[in-house]
This record gives sequence, structure tokens and C-alpha cells, in this order.
Amino acid sequence: MMEKILEVKDLNVSFNTYAGEVQAVRGVSFDLKQKECLAIVGESGSGKSVTAKAIIKLIHDPGVIKKGSSIKYLGEELANKNFDQMRKIRGSEISMIFQDALTSLNPTKKVGHQVAQSLIIHQKMGKREAFDKAVEMLRFVKIPNPERRANQYPHEFSGGMRQRAMIAMALVNKPNILIADEPTTALDVTIQAQIIDLLKDMQEELNTAIVMITHDLGVVAGSADRIAVMYGGMIVEQGPKKEIFYRPKHPYTWALLNSVPRLNTKSKETLYSIKGTPPDLIQPPLGCPFAPRCEFRLNICNEKMPTAYPIIEGHDAKCWLLDERAPKVKVFERLEV
Repeated sequence: MMEKILEVKDLNVSFNTYAGEVQAVRGVSFDLKQKECLAIVGESGSGKSVTAKAIIKLIHDPGVIKKGSSIKYLGEELANKNFDQMRKIRGSEISMIFQDALTSLNPTKKVGHQVAQSLIIHQKMGKREAFDKAVEMLRFVKIPNPERRANQYPHEFSGGMRQRAMIAMALVNKPNILIADEPTTALDVTIQAQIIDLLKDMQEELNTAIVMITHDLGVVAGSADRIAVMYGGMIVEQGPKKEIFYRPKHPYTWALLNSVPRLNTKSKETLYSIKGTPPDLIQPPLGCPFAPRCEFRLNICNEKMPTAYPIIEGHDAKCWLLDERAPKVKVFERLEV
């Protein structure tokens, strides 16, 4: 059985604003095993990226990780570490790819030097050796003519190439965990597939565990081992990929799956969309955060948040419909993946 490399328990993250305290992440718990790919899926504003940044403590004022939150990496608590302590781990043992590669790369520095910088900081390499290693890494992520590309600036790269450069930068120190925050944003479908395939290849070759942040279940259908579905700052369902795709139990998961375009969609057919808007997390609802948008809601859904109901080992969902006293509803139509 694979060892748990990351354990997040009761993570709470808030942002203090003029309007009040935004409770962006509320009681999130999950784990990540070695060589595993965990996808965290949900709409914009559900708390996915904040959760990812909290893992490596990139939450800055006015944001705060609340007391009682636990983030354990190989059994070592990260939640209490200071900036200097986290700097030794961040980029070395846990790396992150951010959403927009163009804004994440320094426009005034050559790409090769930016990849080499991580080696200079974490492995104390000389500049020449680090640059040579950076060229090797650019070749590793399948950037053509890496010797020439390493001496170019980010604006000379296409969107897909910039994303590959970001992956090279994140993986150059061979981290144990890679956090990929919307790694295919703003890329066309063909390039998206290439980037996902590249991440899968890197995972196998480097034995790296991946936390994939995305709003699109279709993106992770072929790459994730497990899926955690977030809504309103909470994980409302999590389980193995096949369980989530074939036996989803939360109405929000059903809605996300219905939002994935299908091959048999007819010409000019209207795609499914989830009605309503996400909840205001300055004043989070007492009950299920999805209740106002849920066509299956019960009276209790507005009054009290359900606990996680176990489905099978490793699969649970927070929904009152799973209570034995709840009325039966139509089972979600299975999607082929």
C-alpha cells in the first residue's frame, strides 16, 4: 500500500476585507499518496486555488490560515512553519505550476536562466552547470531546440511552450509533489491534451505525486486517480475517479458532469449550465452551500450541513439525499470515460 505523502485536515483559510471575513476554505480534509494524481474540481470561487496555495503557505495578508488547520508533508507539520523554513521545501520538495504562465514567468529574464534559478537556490549549483541542467530539463519537457529556446524570453514562446517551461521550472528539482493550478487555462484543446499527457509522463518518470486543480472534469478524466469536488469552500464529494464518474452521489457533482460536452451532442443543442450563483462566503449558509441551486433540495438542506456519508471505502459525499430517511431520486446517468 502506498504511503500518504500529504495529509490535509480541517483546513480553514479566510481573507479579511472591508466587507467582512471571507471564509474561502472551510474544513477541507484530504490526503495524497505517493505517485498519485488527485484532482480538485469545482467552479471558480469554490476554494480550489486557495487550498493549493495554502499547502505551500503562499497565503499572505489579508489572508490567514486559521488555527487548528493541519498540513502534514511526510508526517511533518507545515502549517506552523515560517517563511524561511517553507522556502527550503517550496520549489524543492513541493512545487507549483500557476494558472497563467505568461504572468508567472519574468518577462525580463531568459527562460533558461529562470529554470536554472531554482537549481542555484536549492542545490547550490554554479550558474553554468545550472544553465546546462535547465537546457536538459527543457528538452525533457519536449521543447524543440532547447539550446536556442533557453536563450529566449517568455514573449518569444507560444502559450503551450510557456506552460512547458513552467513545468520544467517546477520539476527541475524532482519534487515529491507537484501542484498544477489550472495548467491548461487559455490553451486550445489540442495543446491542453499535450500538456496533460506531458504531466502524466513526468509523473511516471519522476515518481511525482500531483494535485491537479481544475474546473473541468473532462480535463482530468484520463489522468486523475482520485477526485475531490469542491463547492462553497468545502469538499462535498471525493473518491476514486471511476466512482466519481460512474457513481456520483452529490447533486453538484451531477451538475458538473452534465456540463461536460459529449461527443453525441447535436448541432446547435444548448449545453447544460448550472443555474444560480455560488454562495457569498462572507456570510456562508448554515446548511449545504449548494442548496439554493439544487433541484433536489430538502428543507433540512437549508438548515444544517450534512456530515460525509460513506459510499464505499475512499468514497464519501456530503448530501442529505444519502440519509436513509430521504426520498429516492433518479440516479445520475452514467458517462463513458
